[in-house]
Order: sequence, then C-alpha cells, then structure tokens
Amino acid sequence: MAFSNSNSSLKLHGFYKVHFCFIWLLLGAANAQLSSTFYSSTCPNALSTIKAVVNAAVANEARMGASLLRLHFHDCFVNGCDGSILLDDTSNFIGEKTAKPNINSVRGFEVIDTIKSQVEKLCPGVVSCADIVAVAARDGVVALGGPSWTVLLGRRDSTTASLSAAISNLPSPNASLSSNPSSNLTGLIPAFSKKGFTAKEMVALSGGHTIGQARCTIFRSRIYSESNINSAYATSLKSNCPSAGGDNNLAPLDTTTPITFDNAYYKNLMSQKGLLHSDQQLFNGGSTDSQVLTYSSSSSTFFTDFANAMIKMGNLSPLTGSNGQIRTNCRKTN
Repeated sequence: MAFSNSNSSLKLHGFYKVHFCFIWLLLGAANAQLSSTFYSSTCPNALSTIKAVVNAAVANEARMGASLLRLHFHDCFVNGCDGSILLDDTSNFIGEKTAKPNINSVRGFEVIDTIKSQVEKLCPGVVSCADIVAVAARDGVVALGGPSWTVLLGRRDSTTASLSAAISNLPSPNASLSSNPSSNLTGLIPAFSKKGFTAKEMVALSGGHTIGQARCTIFRSRIYSESNINSAYATSLKSNCPSAGGDNNLAPLDTTTPITFDNAYYKNLMSQKGLLHSDQQLFNGGSTDSQVLTYSSSSSTFFTDFANAMIKMGNLSPLTGSNGQIRTNCRKTN
C-alpha cells in the first residue's frame, strides 16, 4: 500500500512538473524577446529585400526617407510598435490614419505595401508589418546619410487601432517643453517621459527633423505670430505660406540641408530657424539648450544618441510570441 501511494505521488509530481513546464513554455512564447537574428533561418533575405525597396523609394523621392522614419515614430508612440498605424478603418474601429496628427500628413504606406508584397512571396506569413516599418525607418535614415543601428526583430502585428490613442499620445508641433494647461497641450518633456524617454533622448529623436517637410498649416502661426524666429527666415517662408490658403504647401524642416541626415537641424535652432514651434522650443532659453549645443558641435555624438534612442523606441510595447498576428496585408487584419 505504501508503495502504491508512493507511486501515485510520483505520478502526481510528474504531472504537475510537466504541466508547469507547459505553462512556462506558453508564458515564454507570449513574452518572447526581440532579436536581431529573428528571421535568420525563417526568412534570411527579408532585410536585404526591405533595404532594396527603401533605397529605390528614396532615390525616387528623397522625402520618403523622412516619411518612413516618421511612420515608425507615429506607430510606436501609439500603443507600441505594432503596425497599428497601417490599418485602414473598419466597421469595428476607426484607426489612426485619420487622427489629426496623421491625416494628410503621415505617408509611406505604399512603400510598406510594396515591401510586404515582396517579402510575402519569399516567406509567406513570416515577417510582420511592424518589423517592416521598423527596418524601413532605419534604412530610410541610412539612405540619406544618417547612422545605422541594429533593429531588433520579432514584433507581431496588432489586430486593432485607436483614433483616440493617436490623438492623445502623439506630441503636438505646437507643444512647448512643459505642459500648458491653458492650451491643453502636453509638453514635449512629459510626452516623451510617458514613453520612458529622458529629455536628452527627446532632443536626440527630435533631430529626425533634419530631414522631411511640413505643411504650411502646421507652421503658419509660428512664422506670422512668434518673435523667436529669424526675421529673414520667416519672410522667406511667407512667400510659400500665405496667411490664408496654401495649407498644403511644403517647407523643409531643415532649411540648410533638407535631404541629408546630419546635425544642421540643431545649428538652425541656434539661429532661430526652427520651422515648428516645438522645434524652436528645444533652444529657447530652457533646460534643453545645452543638449542642442552639444549636438550642433558634434555630429558623431548626435548620431550615436539618435541611434540608441531609435533602438529604445523600437522596443516600445511590442507584441511578441503568440500575441497579435502576422498580417498578410498590412492594411487589414487577417
């Protein structure tokens, strides 16, 4: 009888051990870590395929490098780097594309579509849209002369998107360093702090504005109403951005080298040539002035800090393991 009880105990112990291991494996799968070699065996040509499409797109239109970078930023700051920004509206949800910070502004969707189509032919159902966006952002920066960084991979795609989250999480181009209760705008430092970034990292990421363009409607109030702007610079902008009309007319965020990723953005701020209100706030007698000075005098320091901040941003709340899905079409769920 004692032997029988002992045998039963051993069986019971074995059952719990196996059961525990099974649960542990499930938890491990759900919380899998991102890895730079995630596709090494399952889709070895994924990264070279993405790079080739991005290089062609940037060669065709230099602005696309900035657009792909911004697409990644606007994806990650809204519920994590999950490709949610790519989803079209459905009967079940209104997505992020029509949120005020994105509508008529965020672009590059067709490039992502092209990449996805080519990668699906190579390795069906393997490479996520979220990972494509992350890699394309890096490759777009490199194509315009900027730094490279190791993109960690293994993100999965969301099955929903949120208009309200996009509105509330993306920093406003009219924001100051600190929050302004009277205007209901979250300040740049608090907005980035909510995502785990220091003020220094916020200044580094803002350097992405060394490439790209903005619409007149975004910077009109700055060039007509603000005093901390170079007068000749403001006058030159007014010719293409009238006080009324011309909302979609474009101006480069970096007036010096608009299609080269460098540190000229920070030098422009020191000359009061920041295009957006939020840009010039980085050098306006506040706590971030010294960091702007550092980056303006050392492009290598800026490149290093920017690359590290991009890696950190790419790790914002990814879906991994069994969470989410691998979309076949980046614009809709499977």
